[in-house]
Amino acid sequence: MIVATVLAGSTFAPPVTPANAEDASWGCQVLLCAASQKPSWHGVPYCVPPMTRLIAAMSKPGFSWPICHEANAGKPGRETYEDCPPDTTVGYSSQGDNGWRGEPDQCIKTVDICRSPNKRGIDTELKSATVRRVFGDRGDNCIRQIAIPRPRRTDPYFFDIPNDKGVKERFWFNLNN
Repeated sequence: MIVATVLAGSTFAPPVTPANAEDASWGCQVLLCAASQKPSWHGVPYCVPPMTRLIAAMSKPGFSWPICHEANAGKPGRETYEDCPPDTTVGYSSQGDNGWRGEPDQCIKTVDICRSPNKRGIDTELKSATVRRVFGDRGDNCIRQIAIPRPRRTDPYFFDIPNDKGVKERFWFNLNN
């Protein structure tokens, strides 16, 4: 099982002896279950209780993420959105006071609509897009910035877990019941 692999990854670990997942600390149980990929933790009966306990604990005041010190993984990271496509940049749908911009929830594509095969722009290509800005004082310039909603990750949390060579591998997971 993955327990022996994760626990063996610690720098000063004694020779690896088989370990049972049930013997692991809560932090290691969470880490092992979050790292389960096929199936995800939802499909591993052993993983449902520690992950359900985690989800319940997260809603309580003073929550502190359980850590598996033996694995040198720390707390998980979180990235809500997927990367934008290569021909776009990250943008924001709202801007508040004092420069606060909200979440980076848009992908922005700069388009020269005068050179587009469709002279009216790229409406047929990006049906869910909205024109964000028009360059030029009269609004008749050919350059437009098109905003596309940025896709949300199905599995927004991740652990970076060092393998037996010390190279970190990323494991994505979600906390949906």
